[in-house]
Amino acid sequence: MKYLIIENIRSAYNVGAMFRTADGAGIDKIFLVGYTPAPIDRFGRVQSEISKTSLGASETIAWQAVVTAADVIPDLQAQGCVVVAVEQSDQSISIKDFKIPENVAYVMGSEVSGVDDVTLGLVDQVIDIPMLGVKESLNVSVAAGIIMYHGLV
Repeated sequence: MKYLIIENIRSAYNVGAMFRTADGAGIDKIFLVGYTPAPIDRFGRVQSEISKTSLGASETIAWQAVVTAADVIPDLQAQGCVVVAVEQSDQSISIKDFKIPENVAYVMGSEVSGVDDVTLGLVDQVIDIPMLGVKESLNVSVAAGIIMYHGLV
């Protein structure tokens, strides 16, 4: 099984892009954490930016909104899933050195502050994407695409 945990993403367009890429990469379920917008808002309305950007993938991939990553990570780990945060840190290893387990959940963090420190304390592994230019990071939906397709092509 392959999961995506999207933590505190502000942009509905980024969320929609991750749904669309997740569909192509065979992700089984997406967990929307904190203030990350959901495809259906709390009033039962379709979130148009997510729907538009996902090209309908938000209607076909299973998803669940949770308050914190701690609400889902221990359950996934208990089911034998390796939970991996994508973040630049002293504990991270390069994506090039990461061996993909059969059951994996990738955690993508906020566009501004990255993966929450509490969440980093819960994960099994931290990986990063090497940056070769001047900028220190990629757009979160682009990074998610690289991570989800790593090992598939």
